[in-house]
Amino acid sequence: MRRLSRSLSSWSHPQLVEGQGQTARRLTLILLALLAVEVVAFALDAVFPPDMARAALSSPVALDRNGAWLRALPVENGRWRVRADLERTDPEFVRRLIALEDERFWLHPGVDPIAIVRAGLSDLSAGRIVSGGSTLSMQAARRLEPRARTMGAKLADAARALQLELRLSKREVLALYLTLAPYGGNLEGVRAASLAWFGHEPSSLTLGEQALLIALPQSPEARRPDRRPANARAARDDVLARLERRGLVSAAQAEEARAEPIPQTRQPFPAVAWQVAGQLARLAPTREASVATPLDAALQTRLEALAAAVADGQGPGTSAAVLVVETETRAVRAAVASAGRDRPGGWLDMTRALRSPGSALKPFIYAFAFEAGVAAPDTRMRDAPIRFAGYQPENFDRTFHDVVTAREALAFSLNVPAVATLERVGPAVFEARLQAADVTLVRPRSGAVDPGLALALGGAGISMRDLAVLYAALADGGVAKPLAWTQAEADRRPKQAGARLTTADAAEQVLDILRESPPPQGRTPTALITGGAKLAFKTGTSYGFRDAVAAGAGGGYVVIVWTGRPDGGARGGNLTGREAALPLLFDVFDAVRAEGSAARPLAPRQAPRGLTDLEQASEGPRLIFPPDGAQIQVEAVGPSSRGLALAARGEGLRWYADGRPLPPEPGTGRVVWRPEAAGFYRLTVVDAQGRGAEAKVRVRAPAAQ
Repeated sequence: MRRLSRSLSSWSHPQLVEGQGQTARRLTLILLALLAVEVVAFALDAVFPPDMARAALSSPVALDRNGAWLRALPVENGRWRVRADLERTDPEFVRRLIALEDERFWLHPGVDPIAIVRAGLSDLSAGRIVSGGSTLSMQAARRLEPRARTMGAKLADAARALQLELRLSKREVLALYLTLAPYGGNLEGVRAASLAWFGHEPSSLTLGEQALLIALPQSPEARRPDRRPANARAARDDVLARLERRGLVSAAQAEEARAEPIPQTRQPFPAVAWQVAGQLARLAPTREASVATPLDAALQTRLEALAAAVADGQGPGTSAAVLVVETETRAVRAAVASAGRDRPGGWLDMTRALRSPGSALKPFIYAFAFEAGVAAPDTRMRDAPIRFAGYQPENFDRTFHDVVTAREALAFSLNVPAVATLERVGPAVFEARLQAADVTLVRPRSGAVDPGLALALGGAGISMRDLAVLYAALADGGVAKPLAWTQAEADRRPKQAGARLTTADAAEQVLDILRESPPPQGRTPTALITGGAKLAFKTGTSYGFRDAVAAGAGGGYVVIVWTGRPDGGARGGNLTGREAALPLLFDVFDAVRAEGSAARPLAPRQAPRGLTDLEQASEGPRLIFPPDGAQIQVEAVGPSSRGLALAARGEGLRWYADGRPLPPEPGTGRVVWRPEAAGFYRLTVVDAQGRGAEAKVRVRAPAAQ
C-alpha cells in the first residue's frame, strides 16, 4: 500500500507542479496583457484626449445669499447650458433615470457589454434598431463631440466614454450628462430644462416631471412640449409604463402622474436684479460656473416693486434706483438699477450712472471741518448773501437766516454756510480726501480743471455706489471700504482695515446731526415707532430738479435712493430729494427691517392675573403749536415782542426752548415764547409723568433797520 502511495505520489507531483506552472504563466500573461492594454489606453488618452471644451463652457449663474438663482447668461449660439448640481437635483429622478437608461452605470467602466449584446439581439429580432445600448457615459461623450450617428461614431463614443471614466468619478460623469443632455430648443441640461418647462429648479420634481425629463433627451425636438405636446405626452407615459413594469412606481402613482398636464409654453428664466446680476454672472469662475452674491432675492423683488410704484407716481420717463448695503460687511443686499426694463432707459444701471448728488455731499464737508478744527457742531455761522471769488450761492428757498450753528446749517441743508465751510476746508483737499477712499468726483464738462466751491451743491458727478461707500464710512467710524458684490468679498470685509475717511468722532458728530433731520410730512419709519435706532439721512436735489437723491444710515444698513430721468432730462413738478426720494428711503428701511425680522412665538391667549382688564393710558403730551418743522414769520423778536402762544395737550405741562424753561404767565397760565432772534429753535413740552414731545422750528423776522 505504501509502495502504491509512493508510486502515485511520484507520478502526480511532477504533473501537479507542471500544471501550477502553466496556470501561473497564464495568469502572468493575462496580467501583462491587461497592463499593456492599460498602458496603451493611458497613452492613447494622453495623445488623443477627449475634447472637454463644451463641458468647460456653461451658462454663468449669479446666486443670491441663499443659493437662489438671480440670473444666468447663455453660452454660444444663445444656448442655455446650466451646470448640473447633483446636491440640488431630485435623488428620485436620478435613481429612476439610471434604472431605465443605464442600470449598471455604477458598475461598468463606461461601456456596458451586457447592454450592447442585449441591444444587438433586440435589433436582430425586430429587424431594425430599437435599442442602441449606449450608456450615460457614452451619451455624455457624444454630447461633448457630436457626430453623425454611424457605427464608427458609436465606436468613437465608446472609446471616449472609457476615457471619461478614466478621468472623472462616476458622480462627475453623471453630472456631465445632466449638464449636456438636450431637452428641446436651446435648452441643455436638467436645470435649464426644469426651469424652462416647469418654472422651478430640479431639486423637487413630481413623478410626471421626472418622466418627461427622462424621455426628452432621446428625441428632444420630436418630443418638444411646446411644439409637439402629443408626442411629449406619449413619450412621458411610455416612461411611466416602463417604471411601473420595473416595479419602481406603483400603478396608482403612474396613473396620477399621467394626469399631470404637459407644459404648453416655456417659462422665462429668473431675472432678479437683472442688470447687476448679469454683471456678477460674468465674474463666475469657469470651473464653478456660478458666483455667490450677498444679494437677497426676496428683498430685491420687494424693492423692485417699490421703485416701480414710485416711478409711476412721478411722471413719464421717470425711473428710480435703490442700493441697500450692510454696514459691517459692506455686503450689497439689494441693487435696484432701474424701475423696470420696460421703461425708457430701463436697461441702464443707474447705480453706476454719474449724476449730481445735490446736497448729499454736505455731511462730508462738515465732517472734514470738525476733524480739522475748522468748525464744531455748535459753531455759529453767517447765512447771508455773500460772493466767493465770483461764485454766489443761494439757499434752496432763496431766503437767508442770519446767524445759525453748523448743526442747524447741516440739518436744514443751508447752502451759504456749506460753501463757506468748504472754502475753509479747501475744495482740493475735500476732493483728495474722497479719492483716498477710492471715490472719484467727475467734472461736468471735459477739461474742467476744478469744480471749486460748487462741489458743496452737487457741482460734480458721483455714482450711487460711491455715495454708498461714503455713507457706510460715516456709519462705520469713518472708515471707508469697497462695497462687497460677492459673498467671498463680504466674508473678507470685516477683517480688512479700509481707508480712513474721517475720524470716528467727526463721523459720529455728523450722524448725530443727520438723525435730527425732520422726516417727510406724515412719515415715520417703522423702526422709530417700534423703538429702533433713529435714521441719519440727507437729501439732495440737482440743478433743474433732474435728480432727487436720499441717503440714510441706521439699524446696521446704509440705503441710497435716486429718482429722475435716465436721460438726464428735466421733469415737471419741481420734485426735490425730500419730496421725491426721501419717502422711498423710508419705505426701503421698513422693507429691510421686515425682511430681517425673525418670526416670534405667539404669546399665550389667556391673560395672566392682573392683566385681565386694561384701562386706556395717556399717550403723553401732544404738541399742537407750533408743529414740528414749522417756519414762523414774526413781526419782531426779543423780550418786548408779542411772542408766540404755545399750545399742547396733556397734564402738568412744562415748556422749554433750547433747554431753557419757559415759565407760564401769571394769572392766565399761558406759556408765551419770545424768541431772542431769528433762527432755528427746539421747543420741548414735558408732562407730569416725564413724557415729552418736541418741535424743531425756524423763526423768521424782518431784517433790523
